[in-house]
Amino acid sequence: MINVNETTWVSASEALQQLGVRPQTLYAYVSRGRVKARADPDDPRRSWYRASDIAALQTRKSRGRKASEVAAAAISWGEPVLASAITTVVDGRLFYRGKDAAVLAEVETLEAVARLLRGGGGVPLPRLARPAPPSGVDMRSRLFAALALRTAGDQPALGRRASDLDDEASTLLDVVADAVCGQLGEGPIHQRIGRAWGCDRRGMDSLRRALVLLADHELNPSAFAARVAASTGASLAAATLAGLATLSGPLHGGMGARVKGLAAAADLEGPRQIVAARLAHWTPPPGFGHRLYPDGDPRARALLKSFRIPAPLEALRAAVEDATGARENVDFALAALTQALALPEDAPFVLFAVARTAGWLAHALEQVRDGSPIRPRARYVGRSPGLDE
Repeated sequence: MINVNETTWVSASEALQQLGVRPQTLYAYVSRGRVKARADPDDPRRSWYRASDIAALQTRKSRGRKASEVAAAAISWGEPVLASAITTVVDGRLFYRGKDAAVLAEVETLEAVARLLRGGGGVPLPRLARPAPPSGVDMRSRLFAALALRTAGDQPALGRRASDLDDEASTLLDVVADAVCGQLGEGPIHQRIGRAWGCDRRGMDSLRRALVLLADHELNPSAFAARVAASTGASLAAATLAGLATLSGPLHGGMGARVKGLAAAADLEGPRQIVAARLAHWTPPPGFGHRLYPDGDPRARALLKSFRIPAPLEALRAAVEDATGARENVDFALAALTQALALPEDAPFVLFAVARTAGWLAHALEQVRDGSPIRPRARYVGRSPGLDE
């Protein structure tokens, strides 16, 4: 047992003995965020586990929990709260409708994966007519404006024919691609974006990989937001806009900017120095580690093998892994891709948004087919009602 900064940590053997579980169960608790783990600074192969988290799990196991407590815990990295046949993570691998996303990224396009996520076959759908994208000073502004315009005019999704909704979903994916490129386009989306960004054929293929690997990621915050909107019967464009708005947060699609900031600081102060400084303040470096992938993010591995990591970022990656044992995640991979291909500064967010549109639409369609609104109850913790001032 050790004590760092007034927080007590226990070894794996102590945690297993207290909980009475197998190592696989302990690792599952860590991946779901129920137990905080930290690497041993003297031995990166060894981990310590926060004693207060272990004690809380012991208490829950011994007395059980009320349904309301279980539901509240599930909101934050808990057990799945919705049934879905779209995406899952099993044994550190990401699967789209039973197919390994890393394997799909070797050969498939975003459009093909979007059809797979929606439950369709491999035949491309006809593209419906669409207006030119709105003007805007940057790609992000055009994305929001394009979806807002569609939201204002598109029909609600509830009660419409499945084939019409599928055609509309296919067209919406083109709408977001048009917004990024600033013009109407034809052909595979990765090529259209690659041409707009001045990429060569190899660079376009890396963009294709990134788009496939980012297309969906189970019930993440933006997918949940899209499902909530769709559950009211709102249009597919509205559900997509809800997903995009949620993605814009710094703890979701905004992680790319945080990785860029870390890289810039490492360039000035040195990678090992900046990592040590962050750890001294108990601030984990962004772009590394993932609760669902304790052994490394497979999306990052699949993307990074398609290009050479720039030397400064490779030095940062090595410094973080040496200090913490954490492996790079897809946010780091996107930052490295942006630097390696000299992409626009906002490329990580934009690639996330275009790719994840495929997932948001699949979740929206699945929720529309379910036909029931998502309406959780609040567990009120405020002042008791009815009391006089």
